[in-house]
Amino acid sequence: MAQSIGMARPELVQVADTVARDKGIDREEVFQAMEQAIQKAGRSKYGHENDIRAAIDRKTGEIRLARYITVVETVEDENTQTTLAKAKKKDATIEVGGVIVDPLPPIDFGRIAAQTAKQVIVQKVRDAERARQFTEYKDRVGEIVNGLVKRVEFGNVIVDLGRAEGLLRRDELIPREHFKNGDRVRAFIMDVREEPRGPQIFLSRTAGEFMGALFAQEVPEIYDGIIEIKAVARDPGSRAKIAVISNDNSIDPVGACVGMRGSRVQAVVAELQGEKIDIIQWNQDPATFVVNALAPAEVTKVVLDEDSGRIEVVVPDEQLSLAIGRRGQNVRLASQLTSWTIDILTEGEESERRQEEFRSRSKMFIDALDVDDVLAHLLVTEGFSSVDELAFVPLEELTDIEGFDEDIASELKARATGYLEEENKKVMARLEELGVAEDLSGAEIEGLDSKKIIVLAEKGVKTLDDLADLAADELVEMLGADVLKEDAANAIIMAARAHWFPEGSEGTPA
Repeated sequence: MAQSIGMARPELVQVADTVARDKGIDREEVFQAMEQAIQKAGRSKYGHENDIRAAIDRKTGEIRLARYITVVETVEDENTQTTLAKAKKKDATIEVGGVIVDPLPPIDFGRIAAQTAKQVIVQKVRDAERARQFTEYKDRVGEIVNGLVKRVEFGNVIVDLGRAEGLLRRDELIPREHFKNGDRVRAFIMDVREEPRGPQIFLSRTAGEFMGALFAQEVPEIYDGIIEIKAVARDPGSRAKIAVISNDNSIDPVGACVGMRGSRVQAVVAELQGEKIDIIQWNQDPATFVVNALAPAEVTKVVLDEDSGRIEVVVPDEQLSLAIGRRGQNVRLASQLTSWTIDILTEGEESERRQEEFRSRSKMFIDALDVDDVLAHLLVTEGFSSVDELAFVPLEELTDIEGFDEDIASELKARATGYLEEENKKVMARLEELGVAEDLSGAEIEGLDSKKIIVLAEKGVKTLDDLADLAADELVEMLGADVLKEDAANAIIMAARAHWFPEGSEGTPA
C-alpha cells in the first residue's frame, strides 16, 4: 500500500531524544505524543470526521500522513468506510475488513496548528512523566529520601526529590521546625497515591518508621538484620522510645544502637531536632518489657490483667514523677511502645489499697459467715477472697491451715454453703419478681451470671431474645464498662443468638 512521501526531519528525532533524556521517559512515548499532535492537526485541516493517522519515521524523522478507509459490506459512515466494489478499483487484492490507505500531502503547520500540536505533546509528555514517577516511587514506600525545599504553601513543604516532588504536610513536620526555599530535607515516604492531578508522594518526619529507618542507616547491625526494631513510640521533637532485640546473643542491642560515646544515637537525635531517645531492650514477657519501657524509673511490682489489656505498675513514692514524666509523657510513650494500658501506683498507694481490700474482705466474711474478726483476717491472709471459694474448697485444704481443726473447717464450709443457698433463693425470688423468662434465667452463657441478669431485667431485658437483640455497646452501657468489656459483651450476645440458627447451620448472626 502506498504511503505519502514527506521530507526527512532529523530535528524531530533530536527533539524526541532530548525530551526523553531530560524528562526521564521512554523515547517511544515521545514519538507517540508527536504523532498524536500531528494527527490532531491533520484532522483539523482535512475534517474531524475522517480517520487521519500520522506516523514518524524513528530514524529519519520523516512525517507520513494518510487517510484510513475500512472495507465493509454495508457502509454506515462514508468518511471512514467504503464498499468492496469501490475498494477493488484501488486494490484488486483487498477483501472485506481490509484498509485502504490514502496518502495525504504533508501539513504546513500554521501558528494555531503548531500551538495545538505543542499542547498535545506537552500534555502527553507530562502524563508519561507522571506515570514514570508513580512507577518509580510506588515501590519505595518505607524509604528515606533526600530533597530540596522547592516552596512552602500554608505551612506545607513541597520537596524537590530530583525526578519528582514530595509533599511534607504541616502535621508531618516536627514541632517548631521551619524550612525555607533551598533547604535540604530528609524525610520518610509514607504513601504514594495516584490522584487526578498526578501521583502524590506523601512524606513524613514525625512517623515512628522515620526514626526506625534513621537508626537502620546509622546502625549496620540493624541493616544486616542482626538487631531488630520491634516498636517505636514518639512524641515528635520532644522524646521517643525505641524497643530493640538482638538475634545474636553476643551483641548488646542497646549498646550497638547507642554507639561509641553515643555517636550513633546522637546522629539520629541531631536529625530529629534534639529529640531525646530512650533505647529499650524488647522482651517477649509483657511485665519485663513494661518495666524496661518505663526506664529511667524503677519498678518494684507489676500486676497484669490480660483480659482487659491493663498492667498495674508499683513504683517507689519518690519515683512517681519520673515514671509518669512531664505531662504524662513517659508513661504515655511506654504504653504506646508496649501496647498495654499502664496504671501507675506508688508503694504507699498500693499498701493503702491492699489494706482497704483486706478490711473489706474481712468484713464480708464476718457478715456472711458470722465469725469473729480474727477468723476472718486469717481467711483473707490465706488468700480467700469470696464465700464461693470457701464453700467449694476441699476440706483438707482448710484443715491444713494452722489453728484449724476438722470441726472448724467443716463448720466454715457449712456456713459458706448455707449463705450461698440463701443468696441464691433471694436471687431467684428477685428474678421471678421481675418476670425474667426461664430461657434467660436458666441460660448457661459464659460471663453472664444471675446478678448481671437482674441488672438487665431491671432495664427491660427479660428474655433471651431481648438479650440477643442488643448491640455490644448497649450491653456494656447497661452493665457498666468496669464490669464488662466489649469483646466479652460480643461473646455473650453471640451465645444468646445461637438458638436462632439450627444446629450445624453455617449461618452467621448479623
